[in-house]
Amino acid sequence: MASQPNRKIAAAVVREDAEQKQRLLDRAFALAFKGLVYAQIWEDPVIDMEALAIEPGNRIATIASGGCNVFSYLTADPAEIVAVDLNTAHVALNRLKRVAAQRLPDQESFHRFFADANSGANIANYRAYVRPHLDDTSRRYWEGRDLVGRRRINGFARGLYKRGLLGNFIGLAHLVARMHRIDLGEFLSAKTVEEQRAIFDTKFAPFFDRKLIRWITDQRSSLFGLGIPPAQYDALSGGKPMADVLRGRLEKLACDFPLEENYFAWQAFGRGYGKGAAAPLPPYLQARNYAAVKTRAERVTMLHANMTDMLAVADAASFDRYIFLDAQDWMSDLQLAELWTQVTRTARPGARVLFRTAAEPTLLPGRLPDDLLGRWEYREAESQGYTRRDRSAIYGGVHLYVLKDA
Repeated sequence: MASQPNRKIAAAVVREDAEQKQRLLDRAFALAFKGLVYAQIWEDPVIDMEALAIEPGNRIATIASGGCNVFSYLTADPAEIVAVDLNTAHVALNRLKRVAAQRLPDQESFHRFFADANSGANIANYRAYVRPHLDDTSRRYWEGRDLVGRRRINGFARGLYKRGLLGNFIGLAHLVARMHRIDLGEFLSAKTVEEQRAIFDTKFAPFFDRKLIRWITDQRSSLFGLGIPPAQYDALSGGKPMADVLRGRLEKLACDFPLEENYFAWQAFGRGYGKGAAAPLPPYLQARNYAAVKTRAERVTMLHANMTDMLAVADAASFDRYIFLDAQDWMSDLQLAELWTQVTRTARPGARVLFRTAAEPTLLPGRLPDDLLGRWEYREAESQGYTRRDRSAIYGGVHLYVLKDA
């Protein structure tokens, strides 16, 4: 029912042992998380692939989210990617991407569909090339209507990246900024990192000192649009005012990377990817990777499932690489132990696990049993480097663990 949160999401998010106010906030987040949240995933796939050192023949278990990273991993030639997600909209988006990669006639049409995502030609191509090969559940999702009555597939004709929970949040941020006479799109005119810094310091940074903004960001529900549940809010804030934390994360996004290399900045400040052949894009949308993605798309298995449950029915020693995004920030100690028990059971020699956290430190010490955590080596120095170079700039930490020799 439309008024009910996805049961899998509610089971993962709602803290039944918490106080009533916390449970109500958790349920509100679960309801908000029911529809499309991320039209684009906000973890840097280039950093992922460097950390994971994916080798031909590897089997990968990952949380799917918007699918950009799932299909980008195909460029490293793994044997299979098992992608899971609790959100049925994300499952439908990933299945759409898989079929589109396989069935759209050429690189131009694939680029127009997912990089531009704002052309009526995409709808015609959906009907001609994608729809006949899409599973019934995904087809019903895309041809159904959202809460305001729009057919979901038409998002690809009118700017998909302006939709979804995060797209709406970014749109609201632009609106609030304009009300304070700040044009976030002005940032895209910067030609150098120095110009990026000047715009941030003079235009954007003072915005976070306004009383209204500080009050709004102090409300846990204010960050639902970023996909941050109440349980993750405290980890993100680290005891600091949330406005200060967000200013710091935005500063990294705006100032630490050249604009021509950072498609995350284009999404934040321009609400879409840049135009032209030189526009930065995730690997799966880059022209040089099109043939590999198209040929290997069949290697993606997309499941509406919990990661722990998926691994529990997998064979022992059957996966080489694991990506958990920031999902562990939501988990209790018991859930963490159950997940890592299955990871350790299913891991092949040399297996690698990559995840992100809202706070800077890794969250596993003191929360996993010592004998379980002791099977894994934390690559702390490497993790700090990945954190610094992650262009999405949202997370406090990017963490790599490698299975020790038996």
